[in-house]
Amino acid sequence: MRNLKILIVLFMGLMAQEVIAQKVKFGKITEEELTHKSYEKDSSAAAAVLFRHRTTRFNYQQNHGFQLITFIHERVKIYKPEGFTYATVQEKLYKDGSENESITGLKAFTYNWENGKAVKHKLANDGKFKTELNDYWDEEKFTMPNIKVGSVVEYEYQINSPFYWSIDEIELQYDIPIKYQEICVKAPEYFVFKPMMKGYLPIAPKTSTESGKITFTDKHRSGGIGFHTTTTTYNSSSLDYTVNVSDYEMRYVPALKEEPFVNSMDNYRSAIIYELQYVKFPNSPIKSYTTTWEEVIKTIYDSDAFGGQLKQHRYFKDALVQLLQGKSSDAEKAAAVFSFVQNHMNWNGMVGFYTEKGVKKAFDERSGNVADINLMLTAMLSEAGLDANPVLISTRNHGVPLFPTRKGFNYVVASVHLNENLILLDASNKYTKPNLLPIHALNWYGKQIKRDKTYKTISVVPTQVSKENQNIVVSLDHEGTLTGKMRNSYTDLKAYEFRNKYNDVQEDSYLEKLESSNPGMEIETYEVINGKKIGKSVMETMSYVLEGQVTHVGDKMFFSPLLNNAMTENPFKLEERNHPVDFAYPWEKKCMVNISLPEGYQVEEVPENLNISLPNAMGNFLYKIVNQGDKLQIMADLKMKTAIVSPQDYPALKEFYKMIVEKELEKVVLSKTIGNGVTGTAAGSR
Repeated sequence: MRNLKILIVLFMGLMAQEVIAQKVKFGKITEEELTHKSYEKDSSAAAAVLFRHRTTRFNYQQNHGFQLITFIHERVKIYKPEGFTYATVQEKLYKDGSENESITGLKAFTYNWENGKAVKHKLANDGKFKTELNDYWDEEKFTMPNIKVGSVVEYEYQINSPFYWSIDEIELQYDIPIKYQEICVKAPEYFVFKPMMKGYLPIAPKTSTESGKITFTDKHRSGGIGFHTTTTTYNSSSLDYTVNVSDYEMRYVPALKEEPFVNSMDNYRSAIIYELQYVKFPNSPIKSYTTTWEEVIKTIYDSDAFGGQLKQHRYFKDALVQLLQGKSSDAEKAAAVFSFVQNHMNWNGMVGFYTEKGVKKAFDERSGNVADINLMLTAMLSEAGLDANPVLISTRNHGVPLFPTRKGFNYVVASVHLNENLILLDASNKYTKPNLLPIHALNWYGKQIKRDKTYKTISVVPTQVSKENQNIVVSLDHEGTLTGKMRNSYTDLKAYEFRNKYNDVQEDSYLEKLESSNPGMEIETYEVINGKKIGKSVMETMSYVLEGQVTHVGDKMFFSPLLNNAMTENPFKLEERNHPVDFAYPWEKKCMVNISLPEGYQVEEVPENLNISLPNAMGNFLYKIVNQGDKLQIMADLKMKTAIVSPQDYPALKEFYKMIVEKELEKVVLSKTIGNGVTGTAAGSR
C-alpha cells in the first residue's frame, strides 16, 4: 500500500509538471516568480529563463506559396544587475532583393513586485529599434522598460519568412539557465529535413503527425459583352497533406558558460540544425538540395558567384603581365601575385564564399568581400600557370561542418602547389603571408575544390610553432624598485596578432593600455622594429621602471623572479570539460629574466627548477633559475606543440597549468647581509 501511495504521488507530480507546462499563459505571472531571489539550480545566475516556447511551422498563401512562421514566447527573471542585458532582445532578419523576413505581433511587458502587488509596464515604441546591418541582414531589437533586480520580463512575437527552405538553427541552450522549454517543428510532407543535434546535452524529439489542408480558390468571370451583365463565380478545391511534427521538451537546461581557449562558445551550444534534403510536391519531380559532399561542392562551384568568377581573366591581364616580368620560378610568381592582390585590394569586413560585387567590379573599386579578393587571387595564380584552387573554410565562430551542407562554410581562401607543398593564401588581411592564414580562418579543416569539381579535405591548422620571446634585464634597488629594459620578439602568428593589435592604434593609446595592464609600470622609451615588414619577426623594445613587485618583511625581500610576467591564475577551472581546448595554433612563450640584486642583500632562497610535460608530447614547461650571487638568471619556457587538446586530455592539461602557476608564484627571498655577508637569521641554518 505504501509503495502504491509513492507511485501515485510521483505520478501526480509528473502530471502537475505537464499541466504547468501546458498552461503557461502570456501575462499570468505568479507572486512566487516575482518574489523569489535566486535560481534554484544555480545561485550564481544573473538571470534565468523561466519559460520558453518556440514553434516553427509552414503556412500556405495562395499566389505566394509556403511561408515559414516562427512563434516565440519567453519569460525571463532578472536576479542581479548583471542580468539587465537579458532584458534586451535581438533578432537578425534576412533579406534578398524584394523579399525579407519580418516581425509581427510583438507583445512585451516588464513585471515588478511593488507594495505587495504585481505592477506591469508595457514596452513603448521608443524601446524598439531597427538597424540595417548590410545588404543581406537587418536587425530588430527591443529593450524592456523599468528593469530592476527582481523584474520578470515576458514577450512574444512572430517571425515571418518567405525563405521556407531555410529553418534557422534552433538554440536549446542560452548563456543563462532555462528552467523549462518546449520546441516544436511542424513540416509538411513535401519538405524533407534532416535534423542534426549540436552540443553535449542529450535530447531526442517526440515525433508524430497531424493533418494539414490547403484550400485553393479560383475566380471566373462570364458575360460582360454588349449589354450582358458580368458574373463572377468562385470555385474552391482543397488538398490534404500530412504534417510531420517534432517536439522537444527540456527542463533545467544549464547555462553555457564562457571558457578560455575555445574557437567560439556558440560552436558548442546545444542546438538543432534542420538541413533541407529534398522537396517533393505533388505531380512534380523531386528537387534535391543537400545529400553528399560531392553535390554540395558541385552546387557551389557551378554558381556564377563562385566558379563563374574563376573563369574571368581579362580584367587583370595587363597587371599580371607586368607582375610576371623577370619572375622565372613558380615561387617568385606566386609571391608576386599574392603581394599584388594583398596590397591592391581592401577587405570590406564581409565574409562568404560567394562574391558580393564580382571580381571585376571589386578589382576596379579595390574593395570587396573575402570571396571577391581570394577568388581573384586564385584566378590570377591559375592564369600565371600555377596549380591554384579555392579552399572552402568555416571560420572559428561559424562551427565545424561535420555533415554535407552548404551552410557549413562561410569563407574561402586560395591554395597553390609549390615544390610538392600545398601553400594556403588569404589576401584579405594586410598582415598575412603565404601559409599563414588569419586566426579566424584556422578552424580544423577545409575543402579544396579542383576545376573538375572534385574535392580534397585538407587541414588548415598550422604545424609551425609561433614564438614569443621576452628578454628582460633589470636592476633591483633597496626600495624594491626595478629599472631596466625589455625586448620582445614575435614570429609567425604571434607577429600577425601583434601587428593587428598594434599597427591600427596610436602608440600612446597602446602604451597606456600596456601600463594599465601592468600596475606599477612606467614606460620611458619604446620602439617597434619590423612592424610592417611582413615575413620578418616583430621586435619591440622598451626601457621602464616597475614598482609593486617586491614585498618587504623586516630585513627581507620577497618577489616572484618572473616579476609581472608570472602566471598568477590557472585559466582552466572546471572539473571537467565537454569540448576541446583550442589554442588556434601551436605556440611557445619563453621568458628570460636577468636581475641585478641590490648591494647589501644576498639570496636566501630560490624556487627549485622544474621540467614537466603533457602526455603524447603535446607540450612541456621548463623552469630554471641560476643564482650568481649578485645576479639571478631565470628562464620559463612554455611550449604547446598541438593546437587542439581533446576533452579526454583536459584533466592532464588542468594539472599541467596548476603546476606552472604554483611554480611561477614561488618567491625568491633576499636577506640583508651583516658584517662580512652572514645574515643574522639564516647563519645557523645554512
